[in-house]
Amino acid sequence: MGIYQDGTDFCYFVEVGLGSDGKSLYMLLDTGAGTSWVMGSDCTSAPCKVHNSFGSSDSKTFKESSKGFSIAYGSGTVKGNLVEDTISLAGLDVPMTFGVANETSDDFNHFPFDGILGLSMTTGATDNFVQTVKNAKTLQSNLFSVSLSRHSDGINNGEIIFGGTNPSKFTGSISYTDLAPKAGKDWAITMDKISYDGKSAGPEGRMAYIDTGTSYVFGPPDDVAALHKLIPGAESADGVTYTVPCKNDVPITVSFSGVSYDISPKDWHSSSSGDKCTSNIYGHAVVPDAWLLGDLFLKNVYTVFDADQERIGFASEPVISTKPTATTATAGGAKATAPSASEPTDGTTGSPASGASNSPLPGLTGQETSVVTEGAPAAQTSGASPTSTMKSPAEQLERSKYVSIIGVVAIVAMVA
Repeated sequence: MGIYQDGTDFCYFVEVGLGSDGKSLYMLLDTGAGTSWVMGSDCTSAPCKVHNSFGSSDSKTFKESSKGFSIAYGSGTVKGNLVEDTISLAGLDVPMTFGVANETSDDFNHFPFDGILGLSMTTGATDNFVQTVKNAKTLQSNLFSVSLSRHSDGINNGEIIFGGTNPSKFTGSISYTDLAPKAGKDWAITMDKISYDGKSAGPEGRMAYIDTGTSYVFGPPDDVAALHKLIPGAESADGVTYTVPCKNDVPITVSFSGVSYDISPKDWHSSSSGDKCTSNIYGHAVVPDAWLLGDLFLKNVYTVFDADQERIGFASEPVISTKPTATTATAGGAKATAPSASEPTDGTTGSPASGASNSPLPGLTGQETSVVTEGAPAAQTSGASPTSTMKSPAEQLERSKYVSIIGVVAIVAMVA
Protein backbone atom coordinates (compact mmCIF):
# COMPACT_ATOMS: atom_id res chain seq x y z
CA MET A 1 0.00 0.00 0.00
CA GLY A 2 1.06 3.58 -0.57
CA ILE A 3 2.61 5.64 2.21
CA TYR A 4 1.47 9.22 2.69
CA GLN A 5 3.85 11.90 3.89
CA ASP A 6 3.21 15.42 5.14
CA GLY A 7 5.27 17.29 2.56
CA THR A 8 8.09 18.03 5.00
CA ASP A 9 9.58 14.53 5.45
CA PHE A 10 8.62 14.79 9.14
CA CYS A 11 6.29 11.80 9.24
CA TYR A 12 5.05 8.90 7.12
CA PHE A 13 1.61 7.38 7.58
CA VAL A 14 -0.95 5.07 5.99
CA GLU A 15 -4.71 5.05 5.58
CA VAL A 16 -6.30 2.21 7.55
CA GLY A 17 -9.86 0.96 7.90
CA LEU A 18 -11.19 0.51 11.43
CA GLY A 19 -14.08 -1.61 12.60
CA SER A 20 -16.95 -3.29 10.78
CA ASP A 21 -17.47 -0.36 8.40
CA GLY A 22 -13.79 0.26 7.71
CA LYS A 23 -13.77 3.89 8.82
CA SER A 24 -10.73 5.61 7.32
CA LEU A 25 -8.11 7.05 9.65
CA TYR A 26 -4.44 7.85 9.12
CA MET A 27 -1.88 6.10 11.33
CA LEU A 28 1.83 6.83 11.68
CA LEU A 29 4.05 3.87 10.76
CA ASP A 30 6.15 3.50 13.89
CA THR A 31 8.73 0.74 14.21
CA GLY A 32 9.81 2.36 17.49
CA ALA A 33 6.54 1.57 19.29
CA GLY A 34 4.64 -1.59 20.18
CA THR A 35 1.36 0.13 21.04
CA SER A 36 -1.32 1.04 18.46
CA TRP A 37 -3.97 3.71 19.04
CA VAL A 38 -6.23 6.24 17.35
CA MET A 39 -8.00 9.37 18.51
CA GLY A 40 -11.41 8.66 20.04
CA SER A 41 -14.76 10.22 19.26
CA ASP A 42 -15.18 11.24 22.92
CA CYS A 43 -11.80 13.00 23.08
CA THR A 44 -12.09 16.73 23.84
CA SER A 45 -8.39 17.63 23.58
CA ALA A 46 -7.58 20.27 20.97
CA PRO A 47 -5.77 17.85 18.58
CA CYS A 48 -8.79 15.52 18.51
CA LYS A 49 -10.97 18.35 17.23
CA VAL A 50 -8.90 18.71 14.04
CA HIS A 51 -8.33 15.00 13.40
CA ASN A 52 -10.45 12.06 12.35
CA SER A 53 -11.62 9.88 15.23
CA PHE A 54 -13.12 6.49 16.00
CA GLY A 55 -15.72 5.32 18.52
CA SER A 56 -18.46 2.83 19.32
CA SER A 57 -20.90 4.43 16.87
CA ASP A 58 -18.51 3.73 13.99
CA SER A 59 -18.45 -0.06 14.27
CA LYS A 60 -20.83 -2.90 15.11
CA THR A 61 -17.87 -4.98 16.33
CA PHE A 62 -16.48 -2.35 18.74
CA LYS A 63 -15.84 -3.84 22.20
CA GLU A 64 -14.53 -1.64 24.99
CA SER A 65 -12.43 -3.33 27.67
CA SER A 66 -12.10 -2.47 31.35
CA LYS A 67 -8.52 -1.29 30.93
CA GLY A 68 -6.96 2.05 30.08
CA PHE A 69 -3.58 3.03 28.68
CA SER A 70 -1.12 5.90 28.96
CA ILE A 71 1.89 6.44 26.72
CA ALA A 72 4.75 8.95 26.52
CA TYR A 73 6.64 9.53 23.28
CA GLY A 74 9.49 11.82 22.47
CA SER A 75 6.92 14.12 20.90
CA GLY A 76 3.76 13.90 22.98
CA THR A 77 1.61 11.89 25.37
CA VAL A 78 -1.77 10.17 25.07
CA LYS A 79 -4.11 8.19 27.27
CA GLY A 80 -7.46 6.52 26.82
CA ASN A 81 -9.28 3.20 26.80
CA LEU A 82 -8.47 -0.16 25.25
CA VAL A 83 -10.95 -1.61 22.75
CA GLU A 84 -11.23 -4.72 20.60
CA ASP A 85 -11.96 -4.33 16.89
CA THR A 86 -10.39 -4.82 13.46
CA ILE A 87 -7.58 -2.84 11.82
CA SER A 88 -7.54 -3.29 8.03
CA LEU A 89 -4.69 -2.32 5.72
CA ALA A 90 -2.79 -3.67 2.71
CA GLY A 91 -5.27 -6.52 2.32
CA LEU A 92 -4.90 -7.59 5.96
CA ASP A 93 -7.83 -7.64 8.40
CA VAL A 94 -6.36 -7.82 11.90
CA PRO A 95 -8.70 -8.29 14.89
CA MET A 96 -6.84 -6.95 17.92
CA THR A 97 -6.89 -4.79 21.01
CA PHE A 98 -5.83 -1.18 20.38
CA GLY A 99 -6.16 2.13 22.14
CA VAL A 100 -8.79 4.82 21.65
CA ALA A 101 -7.43 8.05 23.08
CA ASN A 102 -9.63 10.40 25.07
CA GLU A 103 -6.81 12.77 25.93
CA THR A 104 -3.78 13.87 23.91
CA SER A 105 -1.08 16.48 24.44
CA ASP A 106 -1.03 19.54 22.19
CA ASP A 107 2.02 18.14 20.35
CA PHE A 108 -0.39 16.23 18.11
CA ASN A 109 -1.82 19.50 16.78
CA HIS A 110 1.28 19.65 14.61
CA PHE A 111 1.06 16.22 13.01
CA PRO A 112 -1.39 15.07 10.32
CA PHE A 113 -1.92 11.51 11.49
CA ASP A 114 -4.87 10.37 13.63
CA GLY A 115 -3.00 7.73 15.61
CA ILE A 116 0.00 5.42 15.65
CA LEU A 117 0.40 1.92 14.24
CA GLY A 118 3.02 0.26 16.42
CA LEU A 119 5.27 -1.95 14.30
CA SER A 120 7.84 -2.88 16.93
CA MET A 121 7.76 -6.43 18.27
CA THR A 122 7.90 -5.21 21.87
CA THR A 123 4.96 -5.65 24.24
CA GLY A 124 3.04 -2.44 24.82
CA ALA A 125 -0.33 -1.56 26.32
CA THR A 126 -2.21 -3.04 23.35
CA ASP A 127 -1.94 -6.19 21.29
CA ASN A 128 1.20 -6.13 19.20
CA PHE A 129 0.28 -5.72 15.52
CA VAL A 130 3.30 -7.63 14.15
CA GLN A 131 2.88 -10.52 16.58
CA THR A 132 -0.89 -10.65 16.01
CA VAL A 133 -0.37 -10.99 12.25
CA LYS A 134 2.33 -13.60 12.86
CA ASN A 135 0.09 -15.63 15.20
CA ALA A 136 -2.73 -15.57 12.64
CA LYS A 137 -0.41 -17.28 10.10
CA THR A 138 -1.83 -15.05 7.37
CA LEU A 139 1.48 -14.40 5.63
CA GLN A 140 3.92 -16.91 4.21
CA SER A 141 6.75 -14.70 5.49
CA ASN A 142 6.26 -12.47 8.50
CA LEU A 143 8.13 -9.41 7.35
CA PHE A 144 7.34 -5.98 6.00
CA SER A 145 9.34 -3.79 3.65
CA VAL A 146 9.42 -0.01 3.56
CA SER A 147 10.36 2.52 0.90
CA LEU A 148 10.04 6.20 1.86
CA SER A 149 9.77 9.17 -0.47
CA ARG A 150 11.70 12.44 -0.21
CA HIS A 151 9.79 15.72 -0.58
CA SER A 152 12.55 17.41 -2.56
CA ASP A 153 12.34 14.69 -5.23
CA GLY A 154 8.92 16.06 -6.14
CA ILE A 155 7.01 12.76 -6.20
CA ASN A 156 5.59 10.42 -3.62
CA ASN A 157 6.08 6.77 -4.48
CA GLY A 158 6.56 5.53 -0.90
CA GLU A 159 5.26 2.06 -0.15
CA ILE A 160 4.94 -0.56 2.57
CA ILE A 161 4.42 -4.20 1.67
CA PHE A 162 3.62 -7.00 4.12
CA GLY A 163 4.87 -10.53 3.49
CA GLY A 164 7.55 -9.80 0.93
CA THR A 165 9.66 -7.27 -0.94
CA ASN A 166 9.24 -5.22 -4.11
CA PRO A 167 12.32 -5.67 -6.35
CA SER A 168 11.42 -2.54 -8.34
CA LYS A 169 12.12 -0.48 -5.21
CA PHE A 170 15.79 -1.43 -4.76
CA THR A 171 18.94 -2.31 -6.65
CA GLY A 172 21.45 -5.06 -5.91
CA SER A 173 20.91 -7.45 -3.04
CA ILE A 174 19.48 -7.01 0.45
CA SER A 175 22.09 -7.25 3.21
CA TYR A 176 20.73 -8.44 6.57
CA THR A 177 21.89 -7.84 10.13
CA ASP A 178 20.49 -9.81 13.09
CA LEU A 179 18.80 -7.89 15.87
CA ALA A 180 21.25 -6.95 18.60
CA PRO A 181 21.15 -9.32 21.61
CA LYS A 182 20.41 -6.40 23.96
CA ALA A 183 17.56 -5.11 21.79
CA GLY A 184 14.93 -7.46 23.13
CA LYS A 185 12.15 -7.32 20.56
CA ASP A 186 12.98 -3.82 19.33
CA TRP A 187 14.14 -3.19 15.78
CA ALA A 188 17.73 -2.46 16.76
CA ILE A 189 20.93 -3.75 15.19
CA THR A 190 24.66 -3.25 15.67
CA MET A 191 26.09 -0.46 13.53
CA ASP A 192 29.64 -0.98 12.32
CA LYS A 193 30.40 2.73 12.20
CA ILE A 194 29.25 6.15 11.11
CA SER A 195 31.66 8.21 9.03
CA TYR A 196 32.15 11.36 6.98
CA ASP A 197 34.27 11.60 3.85
CA GLY A 198 35.81 8.21 4.54
CA LYS A 199 36.74 8.97 8.18
CA SER A 200 35.06 7.08 11.02
CA ALA A 201 33.63 9.12 13.89
CA GLY A 202 33.91 6.18 16.29
CA PRO A 203 33.38 4.42 18.58
CA GLU A 204 32.38 1.46 16.45
CA GLY A 205 29.82 -1.23 17.27
CA ARG A 206 27.11 1.01 18.71
CA MET A 207 23.55 -0.27 18.74
CA ALA A 208 21.23 1.56 16.30
CA TYR A 209 17.42 1.63 16.56
CA ILE A 210 15.78 1.76 13.11
CA ASP A 211 12.69 3.89 13.61
CA THR A 212 10.16 4.92 10.96
CA GLY A 213 8.40 7.03 13.61
CA THR A 214 11.35 9.39 14.10
CA SER A 215 12.05 12.17 11.61
CA TYR A 216 15.79 12.63 12.06
CA VAL A 217 18.82 11.02 13.75
CA PHE A 218 19.79 11.15 17.42
CA GLY A 219 23.01 9.83 18.91
CA PRO A 220 25.22 9.92 22.01
CA PRO A 221 26.51 13.51 22.41
CA ASP A 222 30.18 12.50 22.28
CA ASP A 223 29.62 10.45 19.11
CA VAL A 224 27.71 13.25 17.41
CA ALA A 225 30.38 15.76 18.42
CA ALA A 226 33.08 13.52 16.95
CA LEU A 227 31.12 13.21 13.71
CA HIS A 228 30.67 16.96 13.34
CA LYS A 229 34.34 17.51 14.16
CA LEU A 230 35.05 15.78 10.85
CA ILE A 231 32.79 18.21 8.98
CA PRO A 232 34.60 21.44 8.00
CA GLY A 233 32.81 24.49 9.35
CA ALA A 234 30.47 22.61 11.71
CA GLU A 235 29.57 24.57 14.86
CA SER A 236 27.52 24.03 18.01
CA ALA A 237 26.79 26.15 21.07
CA ASP A 238 25.32 23.35 23.16
CA GLY A 239 26.59 20.01 21.83
CA VAL A 240 23.05 19.08 20.80
CA THR A 241 22.24 21.14 17.71
CA TYR A 242 24.85 21.84 15.03
CA THR A 243 25.12 24.09 12.00
CA VAL A 244 27.15 23.28 8.91
CA PRO A 245 27.97 25.14 5.68
CA CYS A 246 24.95 24.93 3.38
CA LYS A 247 27.20 24.24 0.40
CA ASN A 248 28.28 20.92 1.92
CA ASP A 249 27.48 18.15 -0.57
CA VAL A 250 29.31 15.23 1.06
CA PRO A 251 27.18 12.29 2.26
CA ILE A 252 27.41 10.79 5.72
CA THR A 253 27.91 7.03 5.67
CA VAL A 254 26.62 4.34 8.03
CA SER A 255 27.71 0.70 7.82
CA PHE A 256 26.03 -2.54 8.87
CA SER A 257 27.47 -6.04 8.44
CA GLY A 258 30.27 -4.70 6.29
CA VAL A 259 28.01 -2.85 3.85
CA SER A 260 27.97 0.97 3.68
CA TYR A 261 24.99 3.21 2.95
CA ASP A 262 25.20 6.91 2.16
CA ILE A 263 22.89 9.50 3.71
CA SER A 264 22.39 12.24 1.16
CA PRO A 265 23.20 15.85 2.11
CA LYS A 266 19.61 16.49 0.98
CA ASP A 267 18.65 14.73 4.22
CA TRP A 268 21.38 15.13 6.82
CA HIS A 269 21.31 18.91 6.77
CA SER A 270 18.62 21.45 5.99
CA SER A 271 18.55 23.36 2.73
CA SER A 272 18.97 27.13 2.65
CA SER A 273 20.16 29.91 0.41
CA GLY A 274 22.27 31.25 3.27
CA ASP A 275 25.66 30.22 4.58
CA LYS A 276 24.67 28.07 7.58
CA CYS A 277 22.28 25.14 7.62
CA THR A 278 21.04 23.03 10.52
CA SER A 279 22.43 19.53 10.82
CA ASN A 280 19.62 17.01 11.24
CA ILE A 281 21.83 14.77 13.40
CA TYR A 282 21.37 15.71 17.06
CA GLY A 283 23.56 15.06 20.08
CA HIS A 284 21.01 13.42 22.32
CA ALA A 285 20.95 9.73 23.28
CA VAL A 286 17.26 8.76 23.33
CA VAL A 287 18.54 5.33 24.33
CA PRO A 288 21.73 5.44 26.43
CA ASP A 289 24.86 4.72 24.36
CA ALA A 290 22.82 4.02 21.22
CA TRP A 291 21.83 5.73 17.99
CA LEU A 292 18.30 6.31 16.77
CA LEU A 293 18.18 6.29 12.95
CA GLY A 294 14.91 7.72 11.68
CA ASP A 295 13.47 8.73 8.33
CA LEU A 296 16.54 10.86 7.55
CA PHE A 297 18.40 7.57 7.03
CA LEU A 298 15.50 5.46 5.78
CA LYS A 299 14.83 7.73 2.80
CA ASN A 300 18.18 6.54 1.44
CA VAL A 301 17.60 2.77 1.62
CA TYR A 302 15.03 0.07 1.07
CA THR A 303 14.38 -1.54 4.46
CA VAL A 304 13.10 -5.01 5.35
CA PHE A 305 11.91 -5.75 8.90
CA ASP A 306 11.94 -9.55 9.23
CA ALA A 307 10.02 -10.82 12.27
CA ASP A 308 10.55 -14.50 11.43
CA GLN A 309 14.34 -14.37 11.49
CA GLU A 310 14.57 -11.29 13.75
CA ARG A 311 16.76 -9.25 11.47
CA ILE A 312 16.75 -6.04 9.43
CA GLY A 313 17.82 -5.82 5.81
CA PHE A 314 18.90 -2.83 3.73
CA ALA A 315 19.37 -2.35 0.01
CA SER A 316 20.17 0.65 -2.12
CA GLU A 317 17.23 2.43 -3.68
CA PRO A 318 17.18 2.96 -7.45
CA VAL A 319 17.68 6.37 -9.04
CA ILE A 320 14.49 8.40 -8.69
CA SER A 321 12.34 8.37 -11.80
CA THR A 322 11.90 11.76 -13.46
CA LYS A 323 8.32 10.85 -14.31
CA PRO A 324 5.88 11.53 -11.44
CA THR A 325 4.01 8.49 -10.20
CA ALA A 326 1.36 7.81 -7.60
CA THR A 327 0.89 4.76 -5.44
CA THR A 328 -2.46 3.44 -4.30
CA ALA A 329 -3.24 2.86 -0.63
CA THR A 330 -5.89 0.28 0.19
CA ALA A 331 -7.81 0.64 3.46
CA GLY A 332 -10.95 -1.22 4.41
CA GLY A 333 -11.66 -2.12 0.80
CA ALA A 334 -11.59 1.51 -0.37
CA LYS A 335 -8.80 2.93 -2.49
CA ALA A 336 -7.07 6.25 -1.94
CA THR A 337 -4.20 7.58 -4.02
CA ALA A 338 -1.19 8.54 -1.94
CA PRO A 339 -0.61 12.22 -2.76
CA SER A 340 2.59 13.62 -4.19
CA ALA A 341 4.78 15.43 -1.69
CA SER A 342 3.56 18.80 -2.93
CA GLU A 343 -0.13 17.92 -3.03
CA PRO A 344 -2.11 19.68 -0.27
CA THR A 345 -4.47 17.78 1.99
CA ASP A 346 -7.60 19.05 3.66
CA GLY A 347 -9.33 18.48 6.97
CA THR A 348 -12.43 16.69 5.74
CA THR A 349 -13.32 13.25 7.03
CA GLY A 350 -11.03 10.72 5.44
CA SER A 351 -8.19 13.21 4.92
CA PRO A 352 -5.20 14.16 7.07
CA ALA A 353 -5.80 16.94 9.58
CA SER A 354 -6.08 20.47 8.27
CA GLY A 355 -2.95 22.56 8.76
CA ALA A 356 -0.94 19.72 10.21
CA SER A 357 1.47 19.52 7.32
CA ASN A 358 2.42 23.17 7.94
CA SER A 359 3.75 22.38 11.40
CA PRO A 360 6.45 24.75 12.68
CA LEU A 361 8.13 21.81 14.43
CA PRO A 362 11.16 20.30 12.68
CA GLY A 363 10.18 16.70 13.28
CA LEU A 364 9.01 14.12 15.76
CA THR A 365 10.11 11.00 17.52
CA GLY A 366 7.51 8.28 17.85
CA GLN A 367 9.87 6.25 20.02
CA GLU A 368 7.72 4.86 22.82
CA THR A 369 9.33 5.69 26.14
CA SER A 370 6.79 4.42 28.66
CA VAL A 371 3.59 2.43 28.72
CA VAL A 372 1.26 2.12 31.69
CA THR A 373 -1.78 -0.15 31.72
CA GLU A 374 -4.40 0.67 34.30
CA GLY A 375 -7.11 -1.34 35.98
CA ALA A 376 -9.82 1.09 34.90
CA PRO A 377 -10.54 3.13 31.76
CA ALA A 378 -8.39 6.23 31.52
CA ALA A 379 -11.47 8.44 31.79
CA GLN A 380 -11.98 7.08 35.30
CA THR A 381 -8.44 7.24 36.64
CA SER A 382 -9.30 8.73 40.02
CA GLY A 383 -7.97 6.34 42.62
CA ALA A 384 -6.76 3.85 40.04
CA SER A 385 -3.28 2.44 40.40
CA PRO A 386 -1.05 1.10 37.62
CA THR A 387 -0.88 -2.66 37.33
CA SER A 388 2.24 -2.70 35.19
CA THR A 389 4.86 -0.33 33.91
CA MET A 390 7.06 -1.04 30.89
CA LYS A 391 9.74 0.88 29.11
CA SER A 392 10.69 0.59 25.48
CA PRO A 393 12.98 0.05 23.75
CA ALA A 394 13.94 -3.05 25.65
CA GLU A 395 13.03 -1.36 28.94
CA GLN A 396 16.23 0.69 28.73
CA LEU A 397 14.79 4.18 28.40
CA GLU A 398 14.84 6.63 31.26
CA ARG A 399 11.66 8.66 31.81
CA SER A 400 13.59 11.90 31.72
CA LYS A 401 14.95 11.22 28.24
CA TYR A 402 11.88 12.13 26.21
CA VAL A 403 11.58 15.53 27.87
CA SER A 404 14.90 16.54 26.34
CA ILE A 405 13.66 15.65 22.84
CA ILE A 406 10.96 18.31 23.10
CA GLY A 407 13.74 20.70 24.10
CA VAL A 408 15.64 19.74 20.95
CA VAL A 409 12.54 20.47 18.88
CA ALA A 410 12.21 23.91 20.45
CA ILE A 411 15.91 24.70 19.91
CA VAL A 412 15.79 23.69 16.25
CA ALA A 413 12.61 25.71 15.72
CA MET A 414 14.42 28.81 17.01
CA VAL A 415 17.46 28.10 14.82
CA ALA A 416 15.21 27.67 11.78
